[in-house]
Amino acid sequence: MTTILVLYYSRYGSVKQMAQHIARGVESISGVEARIRTVPSISPNTEKTEPSIPDSGAPYVTLDDLKECDGLALGSPTRFGNMAAPMKYFLDTTSSLWLSGDLVNKPACVFSSTGSLHGGQETTLLSMMLPLFHLGFVLTGIPYTEPDLNTTRSGGTPYGASHFAGIDGKNAVSDEEQRLCFALGKRLAELSKKLR
Repeated sequence: MTTILVLYYSRYGSVKQMAQHIARGVESISGVEARIRTVPSISPNTEKTEPSIPDSGAPYVTLDDLKECDGLALGSPTRFGNMAAPMKYFLDTTSSLWLSGDLVNKPACVFSSTGSLHGGQETTLLSMMLPLFHLGFVLTGIPYTEPDLNTTRSGGTPYGASHFAGIDGKNAVSDEEQRLCFALGKRLAELSKKLR
């Protein structure tokens, strides 16, 4: 069985919803399963620690989840045109996998949600790609053969799936955004099977 790690951080739920649509795309390919994981929040209070198991939702990711996967879908909300600190913090702990080369030649993709339409969707996706290149992943995006990429009025880029949540975070993931998430997950699963 080919396993795709769908790893995300979501503060208000939009990125979590996107992760679920990507996982559906992954599992639309026979012989491929999605393993959904998240990262804990971080705090400026260095004494605070998160429980080892979240109260609800996806389990927290481990380095073994990353090492054992055949492909990675990485998602984060936008923070000033960049990935959120909890995701960056987790990626900063992957040095052992970088040194060992365990992630080299695995396919990966990225996805994000923003509060404003021009609030950094593409720069966030690109910022998330940088550590993945260093870790040896092979990055994929969404080709313009996906019709929704040409018609969406909210999220969706060739760099990866994106969503416009609105300033209050209440915009639902649109039909076009859902289809683009699904397409990205499906493409990642197909590539993972070929590169395995």
